[in-house]
Order: sequence, then structure tokens, then C-alpha cells
Amino acid sequence: MTTETIASGRIVFCDFDGTITARESLELVFKTFAPGRWEPVRDKLMAGQLTVREGVRQIMETIPSARYSEICEFVAAIPIRRGLEAFLDFLDERNIPFVVISGGFRGMVEARLGTLTERLHRIFAADLDTSGPLLKVVSDYESDAELVAKAEVMALFPQVQKIAIGDGITDLNMAAHADMVFARDMLARFLDQSGIAYQPWTDFFDLRDRLNTLISYPSANI
Repeated sequence: MTTETIASGRIVFCDFDGTITARESLELVFKTFAPGRWEPVRDKLMAGQLTVREGVRQIMETIPSARYSEICEFVAAIPIRRGLEAFLDFLDERNIPFVVISGGFRGMVEARLGTLTERLHRIFAADLDTSGPLLKVVSDYESDAELVAKAEVMALFPQVQKIAIGDGITDLNMAAHADMVFARDMLARFLDQSGIAYQPWTDFFDLRDRLNTLISYPSANI
């Protein structure tokens, strides 16, 4: 993978599940299309007995490929958090690229964002091979623990201010490698425990206003 130069000197990396979507879309997919399989995997993940990479594969690769289009339609109906288009307008005005890094799957991201996909600089996510009877997970960016190694993806954009937006434990590594972090929910709690500074946020309108203040007045304490 080659590095990329960003003219504005800043770039935004944003999680998808539970961050762009108002609910944890991948968890909803698990519960709907692989009933009974998510809870034991979740417990092992929380106990450190499984990696995210292993857990997601274990569940997704039990789902018939014939249900993939149904899965995408299901994700397309999950609400998006308020203000995303306004936030993209704000970034466009400042020539700041918006990159989605999802620990889930490209097809689901594209299905939910629809025409907004055209406004993204890049999407980094895993893919699903539907050529066999069951879905098969394919990822160009996986590590030992992550299906999509978010910090490694961020490293493809050197010498820029990296702004991370997330909500969950899978965003912890991304937050640890960012220059500025916006966190909510479980990610915020983990960052409190880890002593990593972050800005809290509620929706993308809030993100726009907070980021505008921090860019305009870097020493502002908001």
C-alpha cells in the first residue's frame, strides 16, 4: 500500500458502525441474520478470548451468500446520525478529506450511504465474497487482532493532522494514533481509563461546530 499526500494538511478518519449510523449496524446484522451466535462471541470478545477479526469471521461466515442483498437492504434502513451532510459540507469548504474506516464491510457502508458515498475521499473496509454457499470475509487491511487495522490505514496518510471520530472499543487503536479525537459512548469511557485526551460529541452538527472552533482557535478549551 502506498502513502498519499493531502494538500490541506488535515484529514478526518471516521468509524461507520454506531458512529455514522445511529445504531451498531453490524451487531444488528448479526442478531438478525445469525440469531443466537452474537451473544457468545460478544462475551468472548469482552473477556479477551477472541479477537475482533476472529469473532466477526466466525459469525459472518455462517450466513448464506444468498442473503447478502437482504443484508444490504437491512443496513440501508438503519438511521444515520444527524448532521452528516452538513459536516461533509463543512469539510468540503476547507478541502479536508473524509475517510471512512469501518471494521465492517464495504457493501454495507455503500448501501447505507448511497449517493453520499461519492463525497467520501476513501472507504477502507473488509469485503464479502459471495461466490460460495456461505459468505467469506476478505480484507486487504487485517492484522492479528483487527479485521481492518485502522492505525495502519491512517499511516498511509503521513505528515498530516489526523482527526479521528469513533464510538466503540474497535476505535481505540485509531484514537491512540490520532492528533485529535472525537469520542462518544464506549470509546469515551475507554479513553478516560487510558488517559487519552478527546472531545465529546453528540451528532455531526456538534462535530462540525467543535471542529470549527478547534481549527479556528487551536488553543481553545471546549
